[in-house]
Amino acid sequence: MKIDVRTVGLFEENCYLVIDETTGKAVLVDPGDEGDRILEMVRRSGATVEAIWLTHAHIDHIGAINEVRSAYEVPVRLHPLDLPYYERLSAQAAQMYGMSWDQPSVTPVPVAEGDVLTCGTLEFSVIHVPGHAPGHVSYNGHGIALSGDLLFAGSIGRTDLPLSDPYAMDTSLAVFSALPLETVVYPGHGPTTTIARELETNPFLSGRARSIKR
Repeated sequence: MKIDVRTVGLFEENCYLVIDETTGKAVLVDPGDEGDRILEMVRRSGATVEAIWLTHAHIDHIGAINEVRSAYEVPVRLHPLDLPYYERLSAQAAQMYGMSWDQPSVTPVPVAEGDVLTCGTLEFSVIHVPGHAPGHVSYNGHGIALSGDLLFAGSIGRTDLPLSDPYAMDTSLAVFSALPLETVVYPGHGPTTTIARELETNPFLSGRARSIKR
């Protein structure tokens, strides 16, 4: 397995290209902006994109879907609880920020807790981890977690956005705290990390801080 990353857009979001080196098949995770740069990453890899997987549907994670699909007409996978963001709230956010917006035109294929998605010979389990967004998921397999905006190196995703839920975030962080220590976390923003490192240094996993005040 090979993972390439392209950090894109105003919000410096990480778009990942996960490649099964055995078959050359690949998936794109969270193509958020600058579709031309994402497509160049794909072209240089030589891989064949078979799907787009979304961890959630905030503006900075879905903005390049149409441009990517103009080159690769592939399905988009998303948890249905994030459809409000996918269908209208991200467009409203773009208007609020004064940004141009290319509304995704494809209807996503739903994913749910416990689903197993394939990328060539690779298999990833879908883990529903709401809090930052109601339909937020992580794609976990082969010792890695494509965690979106659940967990960052030293921090966590915001829970003060529309439809966020800090109580659900605490539950989701507990789920991640129980993952194998060697799990490598590929977050939606910032550098990669590990569960072991975050349990030791991240105040939201170590218990020194919480996503909500009680």
